[in-house]
Amino acid sequence: MAAEEPNIVKETLLITGGGGYFGHRLGCALHKKGARVILFDVHPPIQSILKGITFIQGDIRNYPEVEKVLRDIDCVFHLASYGMSGREQLNRKLIEEVNVRGTENVIQACLKNGVPRLVYTSTFNVVFGGQVIENGDESLPYLPLHLHPDHYSRTKSIAEMAVLKANGAVLESGSVILRTCALRPAGIYGPGEQRHLPRVVSYIENGVFKFVYGDPNSLVEFVHVDNLVAAHMLAAQALTAEKEHRAAGQPYFISDGRPVNNFEFFRPLVEGLGYTFPRVRLPLSLIYFFAFLTEMVHFLVGRFYNFQPLLTRTEVYKTGVTHYFSMSKAKEGLGYEPQEYSMEEVVEWFKVNGHGRKPSLYSFKKLVRDILLVAALAAIAFSCIPVVGS
Repeated sequence: MAAEEPNIVKETLLITGGGGYFGHRLGCALHKKGARVILFDVHPPIQSILKGITFIQGDIRNYPEVEKVLRDIDCVFHLASYGMSGREQLNRKLIEEVNVRGTENVIQACLKNGVPRLVYTSTFNVVFGGQVIENGDESLPYLPLHLHPDHYSRTKSIAEMAVLKANGAVLESGSVILRTCALRPAGIYGPGEQRHLPRVVSYIENGVFKFVYGDPNSLVEFVHVDNLVAAHMLAAQALTAEKEHRAAGQPYFISDGRPVNNFEFFRPLVEGLGYTFPRVRLPLSLIYFFAFLTEMVHFLVGRFYNFQPLLTRTEVYKTGVTHYFSMSKAKEGLGYEPQEYSMEEVVEWFKVNGHGRKPSLYSFKKLVRDILLVAALAAIAFSCIPVVGS
């Protein structure tokens, strides 16, 4: 069964964080449906912007800028966030400013300008902090804030709660009610993804990806960028009167709906680029301890040398501990039906962009040497064979 087709009419839609990979992809999809799309971000997309899509440079932390750009908007997709992975996770001040204050600015600007709909892009992490979750659903309580192993997850929880609390608020005009919902996506993948996959490929190419860790039966989830785009479009429509505001005040887990071992998920990428998949498996506790030490070193020297940690504690949990969720609520409430994708298009994207193992000069010389050696041995062998009739 295909996903319910969103009825995007001539609306004006704004995407905070529209300069990022997912924001740009969502903007293009909405534009193709006939909407007027505005991308708002501190940096423009690295991809070309389609004709008809407007990019406005601005900072989510600056309320006057946010208030101005949210005038005459029919729906806001609030994607902008900071601190999801790597060394960004260790910058607590900026994480707080973007994720909490930025979200407060968006909510207040919606109320000020009479924006009727707000779709917030949240994360699995609002309920997950390293504990095993199997087929969880939206009835799970928020993880207590003090139990989050990283500030990103903590602030995303605070922001999501604020967005859902704002649902049903009477706008300043007194005539419209703000409707909000939150989508909690798994890790995003797709051709051209800019955050996680390039980091994984850099580890592979630099010879760092020499081991896996954790239980080989542990399961996590991912979401293809186009499935996530479809979920956001459906959520925006499910906040309208036409759809009886059925998504109002609701959170939804969003993934491909196919739990998989984290490292097995990346096997096609590793082997597709011509590398050998690691055979060594290390204990999760050892890797977690290593991540903890790395974070401590970064805390001490990060102001002078802001290096990229191989892994953070949260990344160890997210990749090595089972946590996956039911898509039932998203399917029933939004009409979400995830399509099936593979890593083939991702592998091809990296190959087209110059990645993948290439035969080295050393390997060629070794091949020539081996051929000459075999030829020499063959010549010696044949010289020892007696000639018939001699």
